[in-house]
Amino acid sequence: MLDVEAQEPPKGKWSTPPFDPRFPSQNQIRNCYQNFLDYHRCLKTRTRRGKSTQPCEYYFRVYHSLCPISWVESWNEQIKNGIFAGKI
Repeated sequence: MLDVEAQEPPKGKWSTPPFDPRFPSQNQIRNCYQNFLDYHRCLKTRTRRGKSTQPCEYYFRVYHSLCPISWVESWNEQIKNGIFAGKI
């Protein structure tokens, strides 16, 4: 399983996530959740294939910008315990 506690923010300049046409409303909850899932899917796939996980940094930055820290901590704990509801 992924080591969620070893996640470090990528180096470099942080900016506001760009507009995503899949989530046009002001409410960005689904955008937050989708980018969290995309990040973990990206890590899982690229790690399994032995490729660099650098492209996954985009999703990491977006979900860290949009998601409340308490949600991320809760989701990471659920992943660690094997009870996360999302499909990764």
